[in-house]
Amino acid sequence: MELQQARAIVETLAQGIHPVTGELMDADGPYNEPVVIRALFTVARALEGGEGKATREAGERRSGAPNQGKPWAPEDDAKLEAAFVDGADLKPLAQELGRTTFALEARLVKLGRLPPRSGMRFGTSAPA
Repeated sequence: MELQQARAIVETLAQGIHPVTGELMDADGPYNEPVVIRALFTVARALEGGEGKATREAGERRSGAPNQGKPWAPEDDAKLEAAFVDGADLKPLAQELGRTTFALEARLVKLGRLPPRSGMRFGTSAPA
């Protein structure tokens, strides 16, 4: 397995999404515990290969992504789908929603708007 593929799986877990089925994890499951989410994002940053990224303080988040690991609000889904339909650039929307572009792409897969990336398997049904 490539490191980037492993990083994508770990980041997907950190977002509370099952990396194989694409389903949201149970709210009371271990992947929704703040300490586990921080640990998974720390590992994902370490796999990016950036020097010093994995050694940040536990509570410190990457700038520009304050909503990483948090549940998606229906209005955020609506904004994302509208931007996708309009062909808008995802970077500004990612900043507005406090998410990474990877998170937006993963959510579009989850919502059935994009096919899964090569080597990754996400479910395509939106949450009920």
